[in-house]
Amino acid sequence: MVTNEEVTNPQIEDKKIENPTSHGQNSEVEASLPQTDTEITAEEASNSNAINSNNETTTEDTVVLQTESDGSQPSSPGFEDAENSGEKIPVSQTDAQTPENLTPKSPANEDAAETPDENQTEPEKTKRTRRRKKDPEDSENRSGTKSDNAEKANPDGVEGDGKPKLRISLPKKANVMSIDDELGVVTDADKAKNELLDLLESYRGKKHLSGKIQGIENSTGDPSKALAVLAYGEYKVIIPLHEAVEPPDDLKGQPLDYALNFMLNKRLGAEIDYIVKGIDTKAKIAVGSRVEAMQNKRKSYYFGTDRDGNYILHSDVCAEVRVVSVVRSGIFVDLFGLEVFIPLSELSYQRMMDAESYFAPGQRTLVKILEVDRSNRKNIRVKASVKQAGENPYEKALRKYVIGNRYVGTVSLVDVNGVFVSLDGGIDCLCNYPKRGRPPKGARVTIRILGINYNTNRMWGAITHVASAR
Repeated sequence: MVTNEEVTNPQIEDKKIENPTSHGQNSEVEASLPQTDTEITAEEASNSNAINSNNETTTEDTVVLQTESDGSQPSSPGFEDAENSGEKIPVSQTDAQTPENLTPKSPANEDAAETPDENQTEPEKTKRTRRRKKDPEDSENRSGTKSDNAEKANPDGVEGDGKPKLRISLPKKANVMSIDDELGVVTDADKAKNELLDLLESYRGKKHLSGKIQGIENSTGDPSKALAVLAYGEYKVIIPLHEAVEPPDDLKGQPLDYALNFMLNKRLGAEIDYIVKGIDTKAKIAVGSRVEAMQNKRKSYYFGTDRDGNYILHSDVCAEVRVVSVVRSGIFVDLFGLEVFIPLSELSYQRMMDAESYFAPGQRTLVKILEVDRSNRKNIRVKASVKQAGENPYEKALRKYVIGNRYVGTVSLVDVNGVFVSLDGGIDCLCNYPKRGRPPKGARVTIRILGINYNTNRMWGAITHVASAR
């Protein structure tokens, strides 16, 4: 044990003595002053030797606070609690204290200083294990860093799959007394809920919804700002021009926006597929894309295969299509995401001069796929026919008529070749102009059959009587 006299004696100031610890180990301790948890300068250590000559040796619980000019001050009662809780305690240094004057710590000296002497009157305290707690500032910085990284990853509140977060509240269910356990009548609230769920499913799961183009809106007058308007229950669905119509292969010298605007106007009333891209529940408005829905459908049907590895769509397959646009020379149909033009010659076995008289956008019809070209995935070519999807009526109709007999029909067409009379069964008989003058279209006439060609399915005759038009 080191006595007070040995500490104050300058002759042994530079010597080292062995101090037995409570664990039975010898540790080298500098005779100047045992070190505590806080570092003490050499100048303050020499001053403390004189002061501590009548006091007990400094223990583990003694804390020396340094100030700028007033020297050491007694520690506050809450210092040890703050130190154990991990909070930072500011320790100020005097002008004479420099890093060079600081006494270096060693593990041996630290153990020796922290080990109380056996002859000390103070009770021995158990050594607490000091845990390093997280600094509140560090935790705030880390949380701030995480939030910054989250903002960088999702600057606009967008999820990982590229979809903005939607906070939508479903309409409340109506309180209706039902006869059975479940209500058998669909209420307005249920309809609104189902409509909203369908829109959300299309928005999140790329589900295809269908509807008819009911109008075109353009408040600015700019052709590129035109919007196709559809209705899905209580919601108004708008589709921008470039998301409603795909650009044609030949613009015929017209600007792209004007060509797309013309095509969109020709598709008024057409039934189309679309995918929802955004929803505004307060305004009851949804934004859709027809082009994306068509691309997804083409990928599934034209490049999808069955169990045997064959393409789903191939030649000689009959399919149901939607008529999306009608012009004089033919019709445009939506064949599983691909718009196909069918000319007049493939619309009917009967003679047609104007397709607009027989077809309109929004209708559905059957077609037979004649040819499919998949060499270019981005530009698939398909040829289809409406008349070949059904049975040829001429083969059956020709068996009903006999050469030399008279039959009643309706004038269907008058051109330079003669007068075409439509008979029962969908067959036309070509007749010469009568001597009394050509009858108008729609007139009821009587003809006499002069000949039938079963190979070419053609019939010709002569008009014997003309009645009034229908």
